[in-house]
Amino acid sequence: MLSHQSTYRVIYGDTDNMGIAYYANYLRWFEIGRTELLRSWGLAYREIEARGILLPVSEAHCKYMTAARYDDVLRIESTLDAEVKAGLKIDYRVTSEDGQTLHATGYTRHAFINREGRVIRPPDFFRELIQRQSGAADD
Repeated sequence: MLSHQSTYRVIYGDTDNMGIAYYANYLRWFEIGRTELLRSWGLAYREIEARGILLPVSEAHCKYMTAARYDDVLRIESTLDAEVKAGLKIDYRVTSEDGQTLHATGYTRHAFINREGRVIRPPDFFRELIQRQSGAADD
């Protein structure tokens, strides 16, 4: 399955003095979604890094729609863009828990790099994982 949903409750520290979630927190929530997407595939970030692979963010985009507020429960839907071959692109939708209110959409792009900081092709273990997940999405 190429998508995963996570939930997150907006804490007081996520908000400004108007009680509205601070805009930069959406990128943190994207990271939560991305991490949990990979974990749902049985691949924790820690394991990727243990294999000598790093996934720095090379691009991030967020389109804000409706403010999230203190104590809102958010649903973070993270979806791998399987069309991207050279790196990794994950699309996000942040909605209310019931899915009725769209708070934001966006994406992050990531390069695969080795410990020396050189850009590399996606490693075989990662490509195989994506193929398995794509097949699961077809079932």
